[in-house]
Amino acid sequence: MKALAKASYHEPSPVQAGIIPRALEGGDLLGQARTGTGKTAAFAIPILERLSLVPRSPQPNAIVLVPTRELAVQVRDEIIKLAHGRKTRCVAVYGGKPIRSQITQLGKGAEIVVGTPGRVLDHLARGTLKLESLQCVVLDEADRMLDIGFRPDIEKILRRCPKKRQTLLLSATVDKGVERLSKRYMIEPEVMDFSPKTKAADTIEQHYFTVEEDRKFDLLLRLLDREQPEQAIVFCRTKRGTDRVERKLSKKVDAVSCIHGDMQQRVRDRVMRSFRDGKVRILVATDVVGRGIDVSNISHIINYDLPQSSDDYVHRVGRTGRMGREGVAFSFVTPEQGNELTRIEMLINSLLKRDEIEGFQTVAEAAPPQEAVAEPAKPKPTPPGQRPRKRHRRGL
Repeated sequence: MKALAKASYHEPSPVQAGIIPRALEGGDLLGQARTGTGKTAAFAIPILERLSLVPRSPQPNAIVLVPTRELAVQVRDEIIKLAHGRKTRCVAVYGGKPIRSQITQLGKGAEIVVGTPGRVLDHLARGTLKLESLQCVVLDEADRMLDIGFRPDIEKILRRCPKKRQTLLLSATVDKGVERLSKRYMIEPEVMDFSPKTKAADTIEQHYFTVEEDRKFDLLLRLLDREQPEQAIVFCRTKRGTDRVERKLSKKVDAVSCIHGDMQQRVRDRVMRSFRDGKVRILVATDVVGRGIDVSNISHIINYDLPQSSDDYVHRVGRTGRMGREGVAFSFVTPEQGNELTRIEMLINSLLKRDEIEGFQTVAEAAPPQEAVAEPAKPKPTPPGQRPRKRHRRGL
């Protein structure tokens, strides 16, 4: 309770109020909840509470598997924050960082390990991580881990875990892949659904601009000037596009940075730390890292490029409107992307509102109308004794 007070957690979110009491009972849980609903604390608090009831062990009592490096760092930091006042050790293991320093940390003993499946398997193969003392396994963002091909790794890890354990599986969506995983590796899990009725949160306003490709950057400048966001993420489809937008934007706006998969992990960590600390106000990012970004002060999401899949739109927009806060999302749609916009609207079961900036021309000006419009040609008269030709109307 002292740790919660220090973290300024005064009231539980619906996800926390639902999961924490059940998790403390020790049974398996399958929780459907999107990121930004407080689910990290929902599994971290029961783990920490139950750790206080068992003797300290050099081997981990709990392991949390996550899809991305950024999420591993964030979950570790959240657990450390909630463990304030205890001597609990939590270690994050993930690729992109030298394995030697992680081996050293694990060698000192860790009650909780947070990691990406690939790096966890590396440590298991080296014998630097042992799972015999595990009491709890958490699969965080399980759908995302399966999406990016971690199923074989996850199954290898779960087969190495003690059969007598608690398994908590948390996922934004529960599709057939997640269901198969839960049936194979969980024991009569209680299913708890905290997802909103629609695919996008009610607290998020969603707008779109129709804009020509070569007018997007000027529109971005005008939009940022109009909205004055507290913190914003600008999503681009490609790493090269991300670099280009960040480079141009930095010349016009203060506190801009970018993050994508080609950057070294230490640079990505530094950018994310600056973003979480509020030193970076505008973050230009790709979808690869978009789902690993968990910052509560994001007020605006700008889809500079529409995502390649409609599901990615939902995950992008989910970066704002977190923990019940209000948020707003803007999407730049080129005239050729009408079908993509329609697919997104069908998925979220809602229409995006068309937006405009006064005095800003988002599309090329149409050619001026001609002064005189030629009259349609009159049909030629049918010669005597000849039947008129039948006209076929072309389908639209």
